[in-house]
Amino acid sequence: MRILFISSNRIGDAVLSTGLLSHLQGRHPDARFTIACGPVSAPLFGGLPGLEKIIIMRKRRYSRHWFDLWRQTVMTRWDLVVDLRRSAISYLLPAGRRAIQPKDHGPLHRVELLASTLGLKETPPAPVLWFNRPHLELAEKLMPADKPVLAVGPTANWAGKIWPAEKFADLITRLTGDDGPLSGAHVAVFGAPNERLQANPVLRAIPKDRRIDLVGKIDLLTAAACMEKAALYVGNDSGLMHMAAAVGVPTLGLFGPSRTEHYAPWGPHCAFVRTPEAYEELVGGPGYDHRNAETMMTSLSVETVADAAIALMNAPEGKAGLA
Repeated sequence: MRILFISSNRIGDAVLSTGLLSHLQGRHPDARFTIACGPVSAPLFGGLPGLEKIIIMRKRRYSRHWFDLWRQTVMTRWDLVVDLRRSAISYLLPAGRRAIQPKDHGPLHRVELLASTLGLKETPPAPVLWFNRPHLELAEKLMPADKPVLAVGPTANWAGKIWPAEKFADLITRLTGDDGPLSGAHVAVFGAPNERLQANPVLRAIPKDRRIDLVGKIDLLTAAACMEKAALYVGNDSGLMHMAAAVGVPTLGLFGPSRTEHYAPWGPHCAFVRTPEAYEELVGGPGYDHRNAETMMTSLSVETVADAAIALMNAPEGKAGLA
């Protein structure tokens, strides 16, 4: 069986789509998968069992990247084409069956929306990531085994979603200080190569002997393998947050100008906190500009995040709920 799976360019959405892949791989263990996705998210699929090929879709003018994909796939007879991009190409390929993501209707979490592509909305499969041995071996070297690790993701792809660095620093002190629930823990900081300026103030606030600087230094699957070893992950709404949730680490997402009903971290030991202002109050109001270079997360207090983090660590798995 040969399956073409057209996924997202964005890391977060690509991670959320992996539940469908896991479901298909479980149903068809001998299937051969071809994944079509953007260059940033492509590394996430490298460990998929049954992976035959990854087609990287680099955006081109006049949507010519879709023609490139058609050209690379039209000569194959696909048993199933799963299209999470709702593209016309799905209807132009020889396929025994097609599954097209439906339109977004209402406050449906993206995991549930994606699951409805295969009629699984009532029992949506959770995201999962697959590692190869090199990722696991490098994570073993990077993450200490003798002390707990607090993982933080202080960056995001838009400044409006970034909780201030000084608040991250205060939170780290509260959680890992002498009276904190993770007293003496190492602190692993995650981010992309182009996000170092965002992460530097947080890195500088961590004692050197407890700092694990992973910003821009490792690939996505190694980052996920490192997160899996952490005691807790706290981070802005981002692809890294969804990766942490996918590998099962207790994950607390920080939200402001993004919709929790769509993108809250998904899993049995996940929670979120958000600004006192609702999404609608932050986005689209008077003076709103999506090109804004300033954070819209200043009203989210350190106390609120710390309390939610402690509650999450103390909650039995599957009972964390949503803060």
